[in-house]
Amino acid sequence: MLLVWSCVVGTLDNVIRPVLIRMGADLPLILILSGVIGGLIAFGMIGLFIGPVLLAVSWRLFSAWVHEVPAPGNDPDELLEELEEIEDSHK
Repeated sequence: MLLVWSCVVGTLDNVIRPVLIRMGADLPLILILSGVIGGLIAFGMIGLFIGPVLLAVSWRLFSAWVHEVPAPGNDPDELLEELEEIEDSHK
């Protein structure tokens, strides 16, 4: 009986915890779920809390890096023209 209860509660915990974390964070549910399960496997009981936090920070950093806007005035065509002028002046 205790084994059945432990399986039910453990499964519900692994499903409900990511859903509750998802409500507080704007992250994909699969990322949170993998953070909870991966943290549990990697760090044990404390990994239930560390795993999602590490993945959330990593996700935010990656997202900021991917969606980074180039600085104004750095037109690639202008940079290529400047490089060609520099190369021509050194010939």
